[in-house]
Amino acid sequence: MTASLLDRVPVIPVVVIDDLDHAVPIARALVKGGVPVIELTLRTPVALDAIERIAAEVPEILVGAGTIVTPGQAKQAADAGAQFLVSPGCTPALTKAMRDTGLPHLPGAATVSEVLALLEAGYTELKFFPAEASGGANFLKSIHSPIPAARFCPTGGISTSNASAYLALPNVGCVGGSWLTPAAVVANEDWDAVTALADATSTLRTTA
Repeated sequence: MTASLLDRVPVIPVVVIDDLDHAVPIARALVKGGVPVIELTLRTPVALDAIERIAAEVPEILVGAGTIVTPGQAKQAADAGAQFLVSPGCTPALTKAMRDTGLPHLPGAATVSEVLALLEAGYTELKFFPAEASGGANFLKSIHSPIPAARFCPTGGISTSNASAYLALPNVGCVGGSWLTPAAVVANEDWDAVTALADATSTLRTTA
């Protein structure tokens, strides 16, 4: 990838797909709304198939796999066509497995010690999860001065009401959010609504 994953869009949609037939329409709706990135969580039986289908049919979107919690999942996601990986936390084995895929990836951290360990392992771009439960924007603001090398994609409890507070921080490149694809909207196959929610992310303004 020529651009940092953290700098592509202000909001990375974190999407759970239960119906495989929804995968391509969701991806197309996000692209239409100006959000050419999607993170599919490996929480459903059809997740890997959904990644494969989006990778094949919607080449204009950058498709990634989230909730990578085992080394095996990293390879499975890569084999399915994922173009980036995201883990909620990290262990040495998981880090190695994600690196072995050759794909860009965001290992997860929630404490100062975890951030330092990942910096020692060569990472400067991390997922901060669960963001709100782990101290939120105030936590990231407080660690920027002592740990300026680390940049984050906070995920977990992020919504339109607090996204701008995170995006205003110098150590935040983007946020991850599930509000772009609400379950009820997806169930009703209201793809225009998904497009509208995606389009609205371009109006997010950072606040000091």
